[in-house]
Amino acid sequence: MNKREVDVAIIGAGTAGMVAYQRVRKVTDKVVLIEAEQYGTTCARVGCMPSKLLIAAADNAHQMRLGELFGVSAGGVTVDGRRVMERVRAERDRFVGSVIRSVEKFPEEHRLMGHARFIGPNRLVVDNDVEVNALRIIVATGSRPNIPGFLKEAKDRLVVNDDIFEWQDLPDSVVVFGPGVIGLELGQALSRLGVRVRMFGVGGAVGPIQDDSIRDYALKTFNEEFPLDPDADVKKVERVDDGVAITFADGNGGEKTEIFDYLLAATGRRPNVDGLDIQNADIELDKKGAPLFDPHTLRCGQSHIFIAGDANNSLPLLHEAADEGRIAGDNAASYPDVRAGLRRTPLAVVFTDPQIATIGLTINQVDDRCHGCFAVGEVSFEDQGRSRVIGKNRGLLRVYGEHGSGLFMGAEMFGPAAEHLAHLLAWSAQRRLTVSEMLEMPFYHPVIEEGLRTALKDLNRNLNIGPVPEEGCTDCGPGV
Repeated sequence: MNKREVDVAIIGAGTAGMVAYQRVRKVTDKVVLIEAEQYGTTCARVGCMPSKLLIAAADNAHQMRLGELFGVSAGGVTVDGRRVMERVRAERDRFVGSVIRSVEKFPEEHRLMGHARFIGPNRLVVDNDVEVNALRIIVATGSRPNIPGFLKEAKDRLVVNDDIFEWQDLPDSVVVFGPGVIGLELGQALSRLGVRVRMFGVGGAVGPIQDDSIRDYALKTFNEEFPLDPDADVKKVERVDDGVAITFADGNGGEKTEIFDYLLAATGRRPNVDGLDIQNADIELDKKGAPLFDPHTLRCGQSHIFIAGDANNSLPLLHEAADEGRIAGDNAASYPDVRAGLRRTPLAVVFTDPQIATIGLTINQVDDRCHGCFAVGEVSFEDQGRSRVIGKNRGLLRVYGEHGSGLFMGAEMFGPAAEHLAHLLAWSAQRRLTVSEMLEMPFYHPVIEEGLRTALKDLNRNLNIGPVPEEGCTDCGPGV
């Protein structure tokens, strides 16, 4: 068996792994980047980018159908599924190719292809061919779809998001399990492209939404396009001659069975740590066998091992994976000088229509931190000027502020241009602006941002500014 001695070994060449490599290489040339299967990040290959390509096609089809609203008619809308998927795959391959070329520019001696597993705290074996002895190790192995056992009864008609982007054509029907980010984005896109869609969930959640008012609004809106039951009672999943049959409670005390071409399991993802023989790393693991780590340093306990990106299952978003790769890379490079890295204000966007955005603290986190001493402002986009002009007047924005200090704490939104408003709000939260300071910023007319100003004005009116009495903020009333 060949043996290699390095200062830092990085397992996984995705977003977190590549960023970590670039940070480590600034300090040492004795580094190896190990990839088990193929180069190309989750985002480029099966995540952010191909899903947005499918959504872009769906949005165009939907916008054409709205032409009558503006007195514009282009005849009937025809969706060519083969051409839709051709573009999705072609553009996806361009994104993946760009990532691959970036990795291939790394020195060949720094790259190692094969499956790595721990045989000791500092020792890795790769495909039983190479033993790597590393002073520090970064685990950046990403994640994979998690599929509950009963969904496997769909057999060959069971797909995950990875599979969809390899389709040559669009099917007639798809049942989606999981109204999370992936399920909502792909489910709505397929529906708008002419695919019959029904969506089931468990527990009542709709995407990442925590604010009940926004959740209820979003649920009602999605149900206008396709049936979505976020707390469904599914009785049976069965592979039948025509596809996959789903039997579920119909809400009237009876049962109903529908048959679909495919079952899309959008039921979350699980970290790829179970194949690493992580128990040999001499670090503390949780009940699921995943490493315990400090979210500020990415260090596993007091060890020389760090974990970044989707592998730690904390914040599975590309920009968070990049930040974590930077933090883990810097700390692995400077070990034993380990420091907390910059963690930015939480920001997440779901590219449905209307879009969903969560910024800063959730309403429950604000309640916990402020002990109920907070206020809420909101705006409906149904009568917001620019939103009505462009026919996007659906949605609700709720913003949260702290009594006493007047600090902006967070927001949730289901509405137009949420991806853009969310950035303004995240920047404000990270700069620790008060609501009154945010209202001093310029707002043009007529723009959707004026809706944000309306929500902030509403919040400002509801805030009690000034010192909190010693006996507590008893006159604030409930936060919501």
